[in-house]
Amino acid sequence: MTAAPNGLADRRTWTGLFVLLLPTLVLSMDMGVLFFAVPFISSDLQPSGTQQLWIMDSYSFLLAGLLIPMGAFGDRIGRRRLLLCGAAGFAAASLLGAYSHGVTQLIAARALLGITGATLMPSTLALIRNMFHDPRQRQTAITAWTAASTAGATLGPVAGGLLLNHFWWGSTFLLSIPVMALLMLAGPFLLPEYRAPRDGRFDLLGAGLSLATVLPVVYGVKTLAIEGWSPAPALVLAVGLVLGLLFVHRQRTAAHPLIDLGLFRIRTFSGALTVNTVAMFAMMGFTLFTSQYLQLIKGMSPLAASLWSLVPSAGVGVAVGLSSVLSGRVRPAHQMSGGLLVGALGFGLMTLVGPDSPVALVLTAAGVLCAGTVGTMTLTADLAISAAPAERAGAAAATSETATELGSSLGIAVLGAVGAAVYRSQLTDSMPSGLPREAADAARDTLGGAVAVAARLPDLARNELAATSRAAFADGMHLAALVGLVFMVGAALLGGRLMRHLPASTPPPPPPEARPERAETDAQDVAGIGAEPGEATVLAAVPTQGRSRGRSNGRSAGQS
Repeated sequence: MTAAPNGLADRRTWTGLFVLLLPTLVLSMDMGVLFFAVPFISSDLQPSGTQQLWIMDSYSFLLAGLLIPMGAFGDRIGRRRLLLCGAAGFAAASLLGAYSHGVTQLIAARALLGITGATLMPSTLALIRNMFHDPRQRQTAITAWTAASTAGATLGPVAGGLLLNHFWWGSTFLLSIPVMALLMLAGPFLLPEYRAPRDGRFDLLGAGLSLATVLPVVYGVKTLAIEGWSPAPALVLAVGLVLGLLFVHRQRTAAHPLIDLGLFRIRTFSGALTVNTVAMFAMMGFTLFTSQYLQLIKGMSPLAASLWSLVPSAGVGVAVGLSSVLSGRVRPAHQMSGGLLVGALGFGLMTLVGPDSPVALVLTAAGVLCAGTVGTMTLTADLAISAAPAERAGAAAATSETATELGSSLGIAVLGAVGAAVYRSQLTDSMPSGLPREAADAARDTLGGAVAVAARLPDLARNELAATSRAAFADGMHLAALVGLVFMVGAALLGGRLMRHLPASTPPPPPPEARPERAETDAQDVAGIGAEPGEATVLAAVPTQGRSRGRSNGRSAGQS
């Protein structure tokens, strides 16, 4: 794939970006598309409570655990090859899930979707790094990638609800198959191949330690967030943290590690990851409250609540467009801090939301919160992927995505625990008298439990419990919003400090005639267009040192 003489991407490159955005959209949708299908799956397959959790969580657990190994694997075998193989596997796993006849088969299908999904997300972002050499164009491309990821997370539950209104629950799996088929057909012609010039064996032990670290950490955090404190998930979390230390030690001592820990000494890379993790912590942690508010306080059906949740996406669209416009005109530190402060304003508005507040207030607050957060995430994704050397872009993208997953899980755990603690404390002190012990315990656990208990009570007791539980939930939401506000302001100050060395714009790359190695690479790339997925071609982003080292070992960079 060639660039224009001035180093800018041509029409073919932009068309290739569109092809990359499709799997990004589908992967984000797949995380929420099953939300409304759970009752139908339960009625048809009759899973146990534990099996139902694995149906939902096996996808996200394996996706998070395999992002780093798959990112490094794509750097080694070829990012386009891994992307296309992953697309084929994702389509096959979707077909398996759609026509599952048993719980075990469905859990296996969801696990395969997580494994193959881990090959897709870092590959798409790393290929953008290779396709767009101009900094401003790369920023625009990553902005579009972030918008697709955010839109997928919003549209997933809505698409699932609409499909279930007309088809059986397996139809939610079939949504991805035409997208993956298009990617497999168009990818070899529109996407470049890139394989890092590295020798040595793939670090299988490091890959195992990465998976063994992330799985128990994510499981422990999610379980503690949903079920409250208990020794078993806390022990699992502790084991995961210990394995994480072993993983770091392995990466420091291995001859060919999955992650070059030197990346974290690059202030731009480590700062972008930190800010992105905090932003996801705040935004995803609060999503739990807004969805419950619409359904349990305002009495909306799940589908109606998901449709109303599309309203804040207007603010996201504005933020993504504004981020692209400001790129190159405003210093990254100012842009990042500004976005996080806008998100903090959204949290501030959330503290004003009460049980009787109009829906417009909570939607406005959510829109402001999401706009500031997503605008910041667009910038941090570009900074992280641009700060890493081109030959490590896959591992860098995977590390960024893993930080996103962990930030989301921690946000749900911490903010959810804060809200739950306030709710239980207040409801314990103001529980209506005369309730059976089991009913009182159910009402104290969650707002959903309180609504279910209230529906079975006489009018006076029903109204009293409903009003008390809703007020307790609102108070818990207010404290969680204050915690989120503090985190957002802290991240704004941290991001401004860590990124203050970056200028408003990056100088354009030198013209092709000043870089003879680029001409050689472009010629190789043209020859590789339309080749089979396994044939690697090397983009100009590969440093000259790395390519020379590959040739000195008796093979070209594309064959390492």
